[in-house]
Amino acid sequence: MNEFNRTDRNKVKSAPIRADYDKQTVYDIVDSGLICHVGFTDNDQPFVIPTTHVRIDDTIYVHGSTKSRLINHISHGNKVCITVTKVEGLVLARSVFHHSMNYRSAVMFGRGQMVTRKEDKLKVFEALTEKLVSGRWADARTPNQKEIDVTAIAAVKIEDASAKMRTGPPNDDADDYDLNVWAGEIPIEEIRNNPIADPKLNSEIELPDYLK
Repeated sequence: MNEFNRTDRNKVKSAPIRADYDKQTVYDIVDSGLICHVGFTDNDQPFVIPTTHVRIDDTIYVHGSTKSRLINHISHGNKVCITVTKVEGLVLARSVFHHSMNYRSAVMFGRGQMVTRKEDKLKVFEALTEKLVSGRWADARTPNQKEIDVTAIAAVKIEDASAKMRTGPPNDDADDYDLNVWAGEIPIEEIRNNPIADPKLNSEIELPDYLK
């Protein structure tokens, strides 16, 4: 199937016209985001934890300390909600009420399990590294056994999900279009600037081609 089934938990109820259940649309948002937020409840207390993530097929992988509350929650097969948001513009309307943002967001639901085999953990380590900077895995030192042992990796199979997006100019009330107030969009872009070398870097080490 190319779309997620609409369920009570993933159906967009507010401004449903902006909803999209297409898997590729959801995955494009997930893959372009550097940070996700994982929501869960532990002993009736809600938590939302920001963390890095990577998607492989229909599964989201997150990592953390073996003592992490989030990792402990996932390891028991409990439910989680994972969100990724990309803010792409500020929308300035003629009225304060209609100010908004242009954005793309994805909300995913599933249950987790731990990744335990060394070869599987290394596969996720590589995917995480390459998502941050393509070409880095082959250049930097790969994790040793101690680092593998103290890092827990959780896999959350996406059971259902939805995307929600807003684009375009403001939507003002008809009477407000005659107001002498500027209205429009302020685009926001995520830009990677030039690399800054570590002060302790050996001066003979040149900037790798994959960072140029």
